[in-house]
Amino acid sequence: MTESDTQTVDVTTKTLDIPGARLAYDIRAAEGESAEPTLLMIGQPMDARGFNSLAKHFRDRRVVRYDPRGVTRSELRDDSEKPTVEERADDLHRLIAELGSEPVDVFGSSGGALDGLALVAKHPEQVRTLVAHEPPAAGMLPDREAALAAAASVQETYERDGFGPAMAKFIALTSLKGPIPADFAEQPAPDPAAFGMPTEDDGSRDDPLLGNMVSGTHYEPEIDALRAAPTRIVVAAGIESEGEMTHRAALAVAERLRTEAAIFPSHHGGFLGGEFGQHGDPDAFAATLRRVLSEDG
Repeated sequence: MTESDTQTVDVTTKTLDIPGARLAYDIRAAEGESAEPTLLMIGQPMDARGFNSLAKHFRDRRVVRYDPRGVTRSELRDDSEKPTVEERADDLHRLIAELGSEPVDVFGSSGGALDGLALVAKHPEQVRTLVAHEPPAAGMLPDREAALAAAASVQETYERDGFGPAMAKFIALTSLKGPIPADFAEQPAPDPAAFGMPTEDDGSRDDPLLGNMVSGTHYEPEIDALRAAPTRIVVAAGIESEGEMTHRAALAVAERLRTEAAIFPSHHGGFLGGEFGQHGDPDAFAATLRRVLSEDG
């Protein structure tokens, strides 16, 4: 492990060498004495910056955020390989062991929720409470075949036509309310210009979201292992995203785990406070997350 020179008053950035990559992560110490577990915030493909607004609400405990392998500061040693959910779960296992404060609490959103579920399935002793916010587990949906094909078509569009058309199709898919139409995968991508996306293909194929859609959406959580885990698992869904694929997937995962989903304020990015130009309701979101983490189950 090496420590970066990049530090702020209360945040230290470090790196951790792991098989195939070097992870970058940020640690913000608690203000004063704290008996609360470390809170690890994870996204995918979103990096640590996406939790800037949310982390500010948890100054009473140590907060750790990281860039997943292949994203922003966490460089791959072989970028020909597409990271899998299982690999990222193993990365988290190594990172938590390095932190030396097991068990931790984990808040995982989107692909990070899948990674958190995979971590708990394999290493439940490392996690006290996992809040899995809107995992895009398309295979858990009643309309799974259409949903899986639709997600695959986004990646295929990216590989064939580039960023603009693929992102337009991704937005069309993720904003749909209700079951995915059976023919969605065969439908042409919407006009990228209608979404403010570039219409020309610049030839790059390094976007971690569009280039690796299948790895995430086609992962199915290990339900039996999760049910047997001592970890408290809370699956969460945003109230404003009701009917959308990730909201429906959250409800489906919760049902398979024989629990009820916790309803959080705002939408899929409800914790964002302007990061990446997106706004949710981070104050209300943080209050709900704090309440959920403090519950006994």
